[in-house]
Amino acid sequence: MIVSANTVRFDFIALDNGTTLAPVEVAYETYGELNAAKTNAIVVLHAFSGDAHAAGISAETGKPGWWDNMIGPGKAFDTNQYFVICSNVLGGCRGTTGPGSRNPATGCPYAMSFPVITIGDMVRLQKMLIDSLGIQRLLSVTGGSMGGMQALEWAAAYPESVVSAIPIATTTRHSAQQIAFNEVGRQAIMADPDFHEGNYYDKQPPARGLAVARMVGHITYMSDDSMREKFGRRLRGKENFSFGFDVDFEVESYLRYRGSQFVHRFDANSYLYITKAMDYFDLTNGQGTLAAALEKTQARFLVISFSSDWLYPSYQSQELVRALRSRNRDVAYVELESNYGHDSFLVDVVEQTDLVRGFLASTFEKAQ
Repeated sequence: MIVSANTVRFDFIALDNGTTLAPVEVAYETYGELNAAKTNAIVVLHAFSGDAHAAGISAETGKPGWWDNMIGPGKAFDTNQYFVICSNVLGGCRGTTGPGSRNPATGCPYAMSFPVITIGDMVRLQKMLIDSLGIQRLLSVTGGSMGGMQALEWAAAYPESVVSAIPIATTTRHSAQQIAFNEVGRQAIMADPDFHEGNYYDKQPPARGLAVARMVGHITYMSDDSMREKFGRRLRGKENFSFGFDVDFEVESYLRYRGSQFVHRFDANSYLYITKAMDYFDLTNGQGTLAAALEKTQARFLVISFSSDWLYPSYQSQELVRALRSRNRDVAYVELESNYGHDSFLVDVVEQTDLVRGFLASTFEKAQ
């Protein structure tokens, strides 16, 4: 299935920081067909470094989508039955307005003059997109990691628009440790001599800092078991240590490769803005309890976590489940056994597929 991105433009969006961004564009892809009653729409929300290309083969790059093993005919999100929508987030660098976009007031990229955004702002733009498609209620909202944060924001902010939510490997707010990892990445970027206070678009970008940020982040996506299985202490193309600072170990080579590849597809300023939005996210908005924040939600929930995920450990999903149950909400929770760490939701899909397929089928039946 070859897919192409679409773009819609809005006159403005009001942001949580009190400012207005005008105009604003959002890039999105769709899979499957919207039924006549418009009751089979599912919004898939991408994680930090993802984009609108969730499934199929991109007409632009020729590459499969980041969740292609979950979205498509006969898959968990069965496009023979459902109409699936995925958009690039506000602040992104893959077609939606972000720091690299042209500021109409200056004719130059926004860079660091781009307003600081929140997960709420991202979801507000998604709601504008869904409204423009004439869809009043979504059968489900779902995503892993930062995508799960957006799914929770959808359910809390627009309760009448969401029939069900499937937050996966996520949290209702970042812990100090999670904020700390993001701050290391931001500091690596801003310490790069090529950063130029964000004004690097006509110059050499801060590739070294962005690569280091990605290396740090990628470590958190894996687990001790998965790294031991994949790399151990194996040396890279040699039998003895070099007694220097070139690559000795396989894991060093892997991280350097991941870092170098990332700089070709991601904007350093978007890294700063999106990680900050994740750190700001708190479903309670710093007021009251989590249960109170979920008081108005009407959605059914399927909450999934993974045993080896130490970036978003299961206790954070369990806090969400307890809060929902305290309000007598319809919620199912499963912790799946996996060695793949936080990335499990992207690669360990067999049990996840069965859970999602069954949950969506029962939700769709009840919603008719």
